[in-house]
Amino acid sequence: MRLDKSRIATLIPHAGAMCLLDEVTRWNADSLTAVCRTHGDADHPLRMQGRIPTLSAIEYAAQAMAVHGGLSGAVTSRPRAGYLVSLRNVVCFVSHLDEIKGELVIEVRRLVGDAERVMYAFSLAIAEHEILSGHATVVLDADISSA
Repeated sequence: MRLDKSRIATLIPHAGAMCLLDEVTRWNADSLTAVCRTHGDADHPLRMQGRIPTLSAIEYAAQAMAVHGGLSGAVTSRPRAGYLVSLRNVVCFVSHLDEIKGELVIEVRRLVGDAERVMYAFSLAIAEHEILSGHATVVLDADISSA
C-alpha cells in the first residue's frame, strides 16, 4: 500500500516543510521504504549555509521510523515527539545531499521495541548507491489525550 505526503503527515509530529517524506512505497510489520524528492530544493528546511549535510538525513530516517510505528500498530497514538537517544554505526558515504541528483530512498527495519522505545536499522540511497546507514534508538512521548 502506498501512502502520500498528506497521509504521512498524520503519522508524525512534523508539519509543513519539515514533513520530509514524499511517499511510502512499501511497508510491512518489520520494515518500511519511503522516498523523498526535495533534497535539492533551494528552500529545504535542513539547509545550513546553502548546503544539506548528509548527517541531516538521519531526520529522514527518523520520520520513516515514526511512520512505520504508526502503520504497524507499534505506536497506538500519534506521538507528540520522538527523542532520538542513540545513534550507532552511522556511516556517511557523501558529504552533502544537495549535490546528488535523483530520488532519495529511505529504508528502515525495526529490530526491537515497544510502544515507548524502539530500535531501527536504517539506510538511505540514491540510484542504489548507499549514502548513509546506521542504527537508531528512539524513545516516544505518546499523546495520551488522543488515545
